[in-house]
Amino acid sequence: MSLRTASLRRRVTLSAIGLLGVVLVGVVLVVDALFAAQSQRDVETALLEKSRVAQQLVKQRVRGSELADRLEGRGVEVRLVMPDGEVFGQAPHEEVANSVERQLADGSRITLYAGSSVITAAQARLRRLLLLVGFGALAVTAVAMALVVRRALAPLDAMTTLARSIARGHRGYRLNPTRADTELGRTAAAFDDMLDSLEGSEERTKRFVADAAHELRTPVAGVQAVAEALMQTGSAEERERLNLLLVRESRRAGRLVDDLLALARIDAGLEPHRERVDLLALAEAEVGRTRLLAPDFDIAAEGRSAHVSGDPQRLAQVLANLTDNARQATGLDGRVRLRVSAADGLVVLTVVDDGPGVAPADRERVFDRLVRLDEARDRRSGGSGLGLAIARALVRAHDGDLLCLPPHAAAVAGGPAGGGVGAVFQVRLPASP
Repeated sequence: MSLRTASLRRRVTLSAIGLLGVVLVGVVLVVDALFAAQSQRDVETALLEKSRVAQQLVKQRVRGSELADRLEGRGVEVRLVMPDGEVFGQAPHEEVANSVERQLADGSRITLYAGSSVITAAQARLRRLLLLVGFGALAVTAVAMALVVRRALAPLDAMTTLARSIARGHRGYRLNPTRADTELGRTAAAFDDMLDSLEGSEERTKRFVADAAHELRTPVAGVQAVAEALMQTGSAEERERLNLLLVRESRRAGRLVDDLLALARIDAGLEPHRERVDLLALAEAEVGRTRLLAPDFDIAAEGRSAHVSGDPQRLAQVLANLTDNARQATGLDGRVRLRVSAADGLVVLTVVDDGPGVAPADRERVFDRLVRLDEARDRRSGGSGLGLAIARALVRAHDGDLLCLPPHAAAVAGGPAGGGVGAVFQVRLPASP
C-alpha cells in the first residue's frame, strides 16, 4: 500500500477555492445571460410604449419632424414616413438591439429603433462589477480558508506530535477524543487502540524476554557448575553422578529453547499442514504412549470417531502436553480420561483428571507464557511453563480453541469414573466434512 502524502491543508484550501471559483464563474455567466434577456425585454417594452405614445400624439395633430423629435431620446431613434412619401429621421448606423414598426392613424408609418450600445454598456459595467466582487470574494476566502483549515486540522497535528513523542520513547500518552462518532474522533480512537495494542505487545514481549532469560539462566548456570565440578573431581562415582546432572540440566535448557522456538514460529504465523485426522485415534495413540511411560497409570480414551482438518503431529503435541500435565498433577495413583464427542459442527476432546484442579482465578492464567501454578513440582519435572501456551496457540492455528473449564463440566464431558474431578481441559475444533 502506497499512501499519497500531499499536503492536506493545501489540498483542502485549493479545492475549496477552486470550487468557489467555478461557482462564481457560473454565477457570473448566469447573471450576465439573465441581465441580457431582461434588457431585451425592457427595450421591447419601451419601444411598444413609445409606439402607443406616437398614436396619441398623432390624434393630438402632432405631425412630421415635431413627432419624430418628441419620440427620440434615451437610446431610441425614429424614422417617420409620411403618406406623401416625405421622410423624417433615419435608421441608426450602429447595431440595432430591437425595433418596432407601426402604422399611425394619419396614414404615416413610424419605425422605432433601440441601439445596442446602451445595453452593451450596461452589461460591461455589470461584468466589471461581478469580476471585482468575485476576485474579492476569492481573496477573502483564500485567507479565511487558510485559517479555518489550520484550525480544523489541528487534531491531525496533535496525532503527529503524539506519534513522534512515542517514537522518542515517551509511552503512556493518548489522544482521548471527546467524541468518537466523528471522522476525527474515530481516527483518534483507532489511533489510541493501536497504541494500546502496540504498547501492550511491547510490554508482554519485554516481560517474556526477561522471564525467558531468567528461566534459561538456571539450567545454563547448572550446566556451567556441573562442568566445572567435573573438571575438578577424580572419583569415578562422583563423575558419573555429575554426568547425570549435566545431562538433566542440558535437557532442561534444550527443552526450554525448543519451546521458545516453537512459540517464535507460531507468532510468525504458523500455517499447519492440513489433512483429515481422526481425533479419537489420536487420543488412543496418546493413551498408548502414556502407558509406555507409566504402565500402571489409569488413563483411557472414550467416545466415538470424529474427524477434523489439521496437522496430526501438531495435534498430537497438544494431546501429549495436556496428558503429561494431567499425569504430573495427579501422580502415579491418578486417573485421566480423554473423551471425544461431536456436535453442532464442532469436534470436542476433553481431558479430565482427578487431581487438585485449577483455581477459578487461574483458569485463564494457566495459558500465559512461563506461568507455573506449582513452581516446585514443575521445576522438578523439567517444565518450562510454556506447554499450555504452545498448546492453545497450536489449537487456534487450527481455527479452534483450548479452554480450562470448571469441574462440573466433566459431568457432561465424561469424567473419571469412581473418583473426584480435578482439572478439565477442552479442545474445540471445526469438524471436517
